[in-house]
Amino acid sequence: MTGAVIDSVIPHATAQVTATPAALDLIATLQSEYGPVLFHQSGGCCDGSSPMCYPQSDFIVGDRDVKLGQIGGAPVYIGAAQFELWRHTQLIIDVTPGRGGMFSLDNGREVRFLTRSRVFTCEEMAGLDRAP
Repeated sequence: MTGAVIDSVIPHATAQVTATPAALDLIATLQSEYGPVLFHQSGGCCDGSSPMCYPQSDFIVGDRDVKLGQIGGAPVYIGAAQFELWRHTQLIIDVTPGRGGMFSLDNGREVRFLTRSRVFTCEEMAGLDRAP
């Protein structure tokens, strides 16, 4: 991983990314099989709601990727351009029936990660705007 990642982890209660209990369970299962993992929020036209899960040693974080936070001990990144479009939303990583992305570790388990979101309130956005 490169050292020039834009780290925008919010140090207070308004997290940019959270996970459901089902997602945390699947993350724990994947970590027990593969070791440390990370997520990268897909920006593709067809898979925009699919966070991709990779072994940390198999994915090079880009210089312009933004670190949203951590879920279940796994860092979550998003491309800078996509972050600018979604910065007003909290990403909620969940699990749903189906097949995961082709290279994502959840593939082949008959469940996959899915990104849901909610728009931050005006008060939450004001707090995010003040964060470093």
